Amino acid sequence: MDVSQYLEIFLDETKEHLQSLNTQILNLEHSPEDADTINEIFRAAHSLKGMAGTMGYKRMQALTHEMESVFTDVRNGTLKVKSNMIDAIFQSIDALEEYLTNIQANADEGNNDNEHIIKQLQDILAGGGEEEAPPKKEKGATKEKAVSMERKEKWLEIPMGESESNVLAVAKKQGKNVYGITVRIQESCLLKAARAFLVFKAIEDLGDIIVSEPTTQDIEDEKFNLDFSLIIITEYPLAKVIEAAESVSEIESVVGGDLEIDTSGVEAEEEHELVPLGNAVAVDNTAAGGGGPQPEKKVSKPVVNRTVRVDIEKLDVLMNLVSELIIAKNSLVSATSTEEGNDRSSGVNEQIEYLESVTTNLHESVMKVRMVPIESVVNKFPRMIRDLSKKLNKKMELYMSGEETELDRTVVDEIGDPLMHLLRNAADHGLESTAERIRIGKPESGSIFLDAYQEGNNVIIEVRDDGAGVDVDAVKRKAVEKGIISFEQGENMTEKDIVDLLFHAGFSTAAVVSDVSGRGVGLDVVKSKIEALSGEVEVKSTRGEGSVWTVRLPLTLAIIQALMVTVGGEKYAISLGSIQTIEDISNADIKFVQASEVINLRGTVIPIIRMSEILDIESKKSPDEDMVVVIVKKGDKMAGLIVDELMGQQEIVIKSLGKYISKCKFISGATILGDGEVALILDANVLI
Repeated sequence: MDVSQYLEIFLDETKEHLQSLNTQILNLEHSPEDADTINEIFRAAHSLKGMAGTMGYKRMQALTHEMESVFTDVRNGTLKVKSNMIDAIFQSIDALEEYLTNIQANADEGNNDNEHIIKQLQDILAGGGEEEAPPKKEKGATKEKAVSMERKEKWLEIPMGESESNVLAVAKKQGKNVYGITVRIQESCLLKAARAFLVFKAIEDLGDIIVSEPTTQDIEDEKFNLDFSLIIITEYPLAKVIEAAESVSEIESVVGGDLEIDTSGVEAEEEHELVPLGNAVAVDNTAAGGGGPQPEKKVSKPVVNRTVRVDIEKLDVLMNLVSELIIAKNSLVSATSTEEGNDRSSGVNEQIEYLESVTTNLHESVMKVRMVPIESVVNKFPRMIRDLSKKLNKKMELYMSGEETELDRTVVDEIGDPLMHLLRNAADHGLESTAERIRIGKPESGSIFLDAYQEGNNVIIEVRDDGAGVDVDAVKRKAVEKGIISFEQGENMTEKDIVDLLFHAGFSTAAVVSDVSGRGVGLDVVKSKIEALSGEVEVKSTRGEGSVWTVRLPLTLAIIQALMVTVGGEKYAISLGSIQTIEDISNADIKFVQASEVINLRGTVIPIIRMSEILDIESKKSPDEDMVVVIVKKGDKMAGLIVDELMGQQEIVIKSLGKYISKCKFISGATILGDGEVALILDANVLI
């Protein structure tokens, strides 16, 4: 069978299962007895094994089989969760992620058998059996009991409700055969549930399965040892049914017999609709356990998954079409506004308003489709902090909130690395050693916080720690040593400016280069990556109390509300998200501080930037006229941009300028206006 068509689904689902395993195993480390967590891990490992086997990835299947075996024993109570087991399982997950990377690159899992990990898992299984002698004995006893019950016609032990008994009695009265059979699967079988499913299919071709023990859901989840029992109604002889079940590979034995049914009190002509288990399963798995299948349940619809996986490129095309629609709407507004007000019919006005309403709603809908929770990114961090805790020999805990906060898919895909660097920085540089924390009276275990929340049109992500804070003197000393600043500059810099030196490329305060830090690669990457996403990052630190790293990101990168301005006859756009106020300032209000122009706005000194000089355009305003100043903000910093005129607010589509125009950092892109003109978009962050 050609399974290449399922490769994308396999990759997506494998990523989800691996993420689930990472999260659940961390939970298991804190709550080793939690049965729900153990079952969740078992299900994820079992699903991975089945998927890998179906796709033909034998190495991946073998590794997940050993993981599943470990958790089978944990679930049965014959193996206790210990630190060495958790470490081995995490190594297994890392190996599975390596397989996944190879499959993603070239559809092949590679040739690494990971024998050392498989041996570790097998040793844990063997060791677990030795330590827990009584359970092991009981396990053997259970096996003996299972075999003896099979000999004693185990199907007789299946509990049945009144409805099942009635169905069987009617069938018997109508002259049909009612059999009980017990099927035993070989111990060497890797996919027990798959074999059981094939047995079900083979028997359903000959008759109706009324009851199963265990239930079909338990069989599907492999919550059974090696055998299961069925009660069936058929017109065929027992030998034919047993032959059909034995035709499935990896079946050790099939035994069966007639089931004696009391038919007294049942009329032969009485109409009873048979509800075989095979059909009831899609609606409700209540067949075995007393409740029994209810005929009326057959009409209710099964619950289906209402989500659809969509390739991000298809969404980008859809977004581009919405962008063009908004440009067309702007063109229509522009064309009709140039006509005389009296000549514009009310019908045209209504159509424009309707088009505006439709495009706005369409834009919002597409944006919601593109929005995904940042949970997919932050879920891998608890595992990373656990590994760092062992590597750095520091006790630390990660506390996260706001994982459900949504961001544009393109932003979420890019934000993982910057956040990882900030967390590693907090773990290595921020938190003191355990001994030092005890000495100064802090809790033995350090705390790192990752909080995400929405604020207006932005999403804020904060990384906090309760460590030592930034040593400003050490940063200044290192910066002077590396020649980043002179000694005199360092003496005149504010504490905040010195802390901002941490974002300088190649800067590190680590005394020793390790695989965690010391190479000066990290915070400069964080800054450049976040600014490339039209965001900003800032740090606040209190010596001895800890640091707060704040990342501010736009909700979306495609369509924004902007203020349109003119400078020297050319049109420019400034994102409304960065604008604080708009002021009229006279020339007399401009002062000088260290040879730079500033204004004193309601007690706050704000530097001003003459956009005509930055853009190298001659201003069309005379020097004695009042100036229009757009006050923009980046974190705590503000600046006033002097422009010639304001045109008004407009919804604009951001178009990338491409790699050819990458030198001009304060231009973040361009947009097409209603009249077909191109207006450049000013990046207030870079200007500040």
